[in-house]
Amino acid sequence: MSELTQISQVRCFGGWVGTYTHQSTVNNCQMRFAVYLPPKAKSDDNLPVLYWLSGLTCTEENFITKSGALKYAAKHGIVIVAPDTSPRGEGVPDDPEGSWDFGLGAGFYVNATQAPWQQHYQMYDYIRAELPALIEQNFGVDKHRKSISGHSMGGHGALVIALKNPECYRSVSAFAPIVAPTQCPWGEKAFSHYLGADKTAWLEYDACHLVAHHQGRKLPLFVSQGNADGFLAEQLKPELLVSACQQAKHPLQLERHPEYDHSYFFIASFIEQHMLYHANALNED
Repeated sequence: MSELTQISQVRCFGGWVGTYTHQSTVNNCQMRFAVYLPPKAKSDDNLPVLYWLSGLTCTEENFITKSGALKYAAKHGIVIVAPDTSPRGEGVPDDPEGSWDFGLGAGFYVNATQAPWQQHYQMYDYIRAELPALIEQNFGVDKHRKSISGHSMGGHGALVIALKNPECYRSVSAFAPIVAPTQCPWGEKAFSHYLGADKTAWLEYDACHLVAHHQGRKLPLFVSQGNADGFLAEQLKPELLVSACQQAKHPLQLERHPEYDHSYFFIASFIEQHMLYHANALNED
């Protein structure tokens, strides 16, 4: 297990926000993440944990600084872990065209199989296994009480990881997720590079496909979507998730919010609802 290096620490709502770096084995580079430890961490070393996956262009900072979630994490005694959205650093490949929707900041939470991406872009295994093991070793969290959430590309990641590993999570939610990346420009671009031309390999990271072919525990899905989101029709397509869940009889709570867009203003407006949703699941006996 790699050692942690603390980059920063700041007081917030009676707890602490820390930023850390470590050498990732699966991503073969230095990775950064942020952790919020609520006040209860001073007296309890077995707290529930919520993993947050951010969207395109984001880092470990966005959710921690913009969402307003820490107030509710403090209230409910939840540790929050917010990793970076992709590998970075010397030798880590980026989109040669410098676009914002692929490469650095756009790992899409998949395990890349194609050169040159496969050497570093193993974000699925990083979020699913390596990072939780690191958190459980170094912070006071209960490995049996964890949930996952995210926004946009991170919402896609949260849904996919939870659907593929329902036994590992108490709850899952998402803001404006990419629910069918095999059927939208963002996903088609990323998957063609990371996973290759065989589109059957793409389906393993498509929430709608996973719902349709899901076996075992049906972890309920909680999704919030702004109706004024500029990416709604072309990239997000929540109606596809609704259809997949209806056909598979998979529990879905989709809440549409008129006049809200894709930004962190939207997330901040409804983060209390999501934090309560996860708190209820995480604190169940």
